[in-house]
Amino acid sequence: MTQIHPTPLLVVLAGGGSAGHVSPLLAIAAAIREFSPDSTILAVGTSSGLEATLVPAAGFELTFVQRIPLPRKPSMDLVKLPVRMVRAIGDAKKILREAQADVLVGVGGYVCTPMYLAAKSLGVPIVIHEANTTAGLANKVGARYTTNVGTAFAATAIRHAHLVGMPMRKEIATLQRGSAQAGARERLGLEEHKPTLIVTGGSLGALRLNQGIAGSVQALADAGIQTLHITGKGKTVLDANGEPLAAPGYRQVEYVDRMEDVYAAADLLLCRSGAGTVSEVAAVGLAAVFVPLPIGNGEQARNAAGLVDAGAALLVPDAELDAAWIRSELIPLCLDTPRLERMGASAAGLGIRDAAESMAAMVFAASGK
Repeated sequence: MTQIHPTPLLVVLAGGGSAGHVSPLLAIAAAIREFSPDSTILAVGTSSGLEATLVPAAGFELTFVQRIPLPRKPSMDLVKLPVRMVRAIGDAKKILREAQADVLVGVGGYVCTPMYLAAKSLGVPIVIHEANTTAGLANKVGARYTTNVGTAFAATAIRHAHLVGMPMRKEIATLQRGSAQAGARERLGLEEHKPTLIVTGGSLGALRLNQGIAGSVQALADAGIQTLHITGKGKTVLDANGEPLAAPGYRQVEYVDRMEDVYAAADLLLCRSGAGTVSEVAAVGLAAVFVPLPIGNGEQARNAAGLVDAGAALLVPDAELDAAWIRSELIPLCLDTPRLERMGASAAGLGIRDAAESMAAMVFAASGK
């Protein structure tokens, strides 16, 4: 049972742009409110990020500052950066003063740099959560001004790092897959007792995963596996006649808004390896096959490395994920119940379920109240 903190705080949470920043921000906000129902919470983001819709939908107040990209190469944006940053810091100071902030919590993203600099100038305590194995530039800046830095991964290199895990929604953090499986499968339109593969490339979908599964639906059906294919919004998979792909035991949807049902229903998850997905798979103890996004600096592969090294997950490069690999490797795995159980147990051994509460405790400790 969560202990109620007797002293309400005025907390400003900054961050956004992507779900990878907004989701932990909202989880931390919810944990602060659970610790101290009378605390005041204000989120700060940009009008163009996902926070513009997700934060108000979660019931938290949101205000905006100007989006300040930090160019890594010479450009006009780099020339304009000093003036833009001075203006954004001024806006950030105004927000913190008007909110009478006791603590600033940052989760990364463009908005955080001016907020960290403003908080440092005003003497407002700073708390940071870094969700990725490679720390973002804004959080590296903020970590110069605080020792209150929580990370989702032990491998993350950032000043004053404390491993706390990934803050996540309580419905996922408290999920018991065994008892929740039957209800989850019913809600997702799946049979209760068949081996179950769920495929998801995230909210935007993943072309490689979609193509691989499209070429494998008959093989999956012949093996007695039922497949729920979450294709991504606007990415319905079509057959040769231009109709939505259909096969025995195969169901496709564009989006599922209750990921806890996905985690409960699946015997095996085929997915990308964003930081949030990797952390949630570990927390709930689910076997997974990760297909890292093949762009950037290899961050998604590093996210998955801990689970892969522990035997809790497999990793297949994006270029190798095709119908042949699914037939030769994934289908036998999906039918190997003892192996899936061992993988799930290994994942659970690395999972952290109380990260949001740990971050909330860090916030109250930083406030000194």
